[in-house]
Amino acid sequence: MATILVHVMPKPEILDPQGKAVGAALPRLGFEGISQVRQGKRFEITVDGEVTDEVLANVRTAAETLLSNPVIEDVVQVKVVREGGCGCGGHGKAEKDLLA
Repeated sequence: MATILVHVMPKPEILDPQGKAVGAALPRLGFEGISQVRQGKRFEITVDGEVTDEVLANVRTAAETLLSNPVIEDVVQVKVVREGGCGCGGHGKAEKDLLA
């Protein structure tokens, strides 16, 4: 089994009210020097067996048609994490890191 991470973000030209609200709250809470926040989505997809090009293509298609709204969002990253990885992508276990 392996985990595939999919990151989806609003397109740059789309307003991000959640990110704007978080960005406005940070200085009030004492977090200075942050100029902008954009909020996106992260999906962790576990697949059985080896991650082949076909499996990855299927996940990419799912990301572009179901996990994101292509009118207002971009799939910005698809990352395959090796078997046994926690899925966070921060421990050097990434097999493939594929940008959209």
